[in-house]
Amino acid sequence: MKESSKQMGFSNPLLNLMDPDEIKQLQEEKLRRQLKYCYNNSEFYKEKFDDAGAKPEDIKTIEDFRKLPVFMIKDDERKSSERSLEKYNHPFGLHLCAPAEDLVLTGTTSGTTGNPTFTYTFTDYDIKQVNNQVKHMLACAGIKKGDRILFVFPLGVYATSMMLPGIRDYGALPIDIDIRVGTDVIFKMWELTKPTAVYSGPSIMEYYINLVQEKMGKPVKELGIKALLLSGEMGCSMPEVKKKVETAYGARWYEWMAQGVGPWSVTCDCDEYHGMHAYAPDYALWTEDLVDPETKEPIEIKNGAIGEFCITHLDKKACPFIRYAYGDIVQIFTDPCPNCGFRGTRVKVLSRADDMLTVKGVNVFPAVIRTIVSSFQPKVTGEMRIVLDTPPPRVEQLKIKLEYGQGMENNLENIAHEIRTELKNKLRVSPELEWCPAYSIQRALRKPPTFEKRY
Repeated sequence: MKESSKQMGFSNPLLNLMDPDEIKQLQEEKLRRQLKYCYNNSEFYKEKFDDAGAKPEDIKTIEDFRKLPVFMIKDDERKSSERSLEKYNHPFGLHLCAPAEDLVLTGTTSGTTGNPTFTYTFTDYDIKQVNNQVKHMLACAGIKKGDRILFVFPLGVYATSMMLPGIRDYGALPIDIDIRVGTDVIFKMWELTKPTAVYSGPSIMEYYINLVQEKMGKPVKELGIKALLLSGEMGCSMPEVKKKVETAYGARWYEWMAQGVGPWSVTCDCDEYHGMHAYAPDYALWTEDLVDPETKEPIEIKNGAIGEFCITHLDKKACPFIRYAYGDIVQIFTDPCPNCGFRGTRVKVLSRADDMLTVKGVNVFPAVIRTIVSSFQPKVTGEMRIVLDTPPPRVEQLKIKLEYGQGMENNLENIAHEIRTELKNKLRVSPELEWCPAYSIQRALRKPPTFEKRY
């Protein structure tokens, strides 16, 4: 696929004219204003500031701000929702800062780990802010006015509903289908509406490669997709997976992220993976605020730094976040993108903090294991599960269940040796491998599970 020389910029054109110090000054101005707004309009945040022995006016700089403790984790958000339901008869949380009657759209998390939270809740002002970021992402992916976009996201009708107004405002037409209706309906609508782009998840689009051939009688490339906007799980950072998907569809894969509707970022048009480009630093702090996933202590912000990011909205009315440790472990890069020259921060997601395993004293992230295993395609399919015989995070013996590639059943001993050697050299773990035939592990309609629990 041809490389692109187009330079990616920030979503706010004014930032493209600013140097890093000027951008930081703008962030700090917006941060001071947002903190005062949250303190004055939310009992949740007033409690957090009071417990920390601080006032919003004490915060002058980002460095001052990072001295505050983490204000929120997922359980805090869930409890805030429960308390507001009990006290005010709404589920939007005590961190809701706008009047409930001003809300115009809400979408929940999937609730796979507990009650869903109404993370994606907006006023009309918020929707306009989100739309600006969605439209910039579409422009970066080469989407044109009038294009049709197949919208079959693994989270179904939950969080991703907040993307739809921006797509429509851009002038594109989303063909939004709840993925739970099944592939027969999805493929029929795909064939009838002839979209040129897809919003979905990586494993879904990889799964569809063979399924389209089987059910529609044609290679997926013939369906005319030019851009794949995929998110929600690892994939684009794995060279073999990225090449496989892009080759099959004849389309560029644009990985993006908007967890908590704050970390707006997307990859540029390039065969190589250079991380997601954080194009909205005036909308939220996150790459500027990394913490240790266990201690929640600040980590120095520098090129190559690794840590759990905290989200802080800089311009949100409904349910803004302040120092929300969101659970994603990322690596940041502050040098310009080698492909497009983007001069903001670039981000690579490494894993979820709650997925981390400790194997005989060694901390291991499953997403990194998946990346290494996927590099052995086509000897393996790339589909795998980490088998847990006891509750995590401490594991005595790492066990991986994985599929061998078609025609590889007579060479498993050699393949196993190669995979174990690579994992030993890179991660200092030597796993037990449990083989199964290609396509025998059930594919998930939503985000594929990391673990297979046998305890």
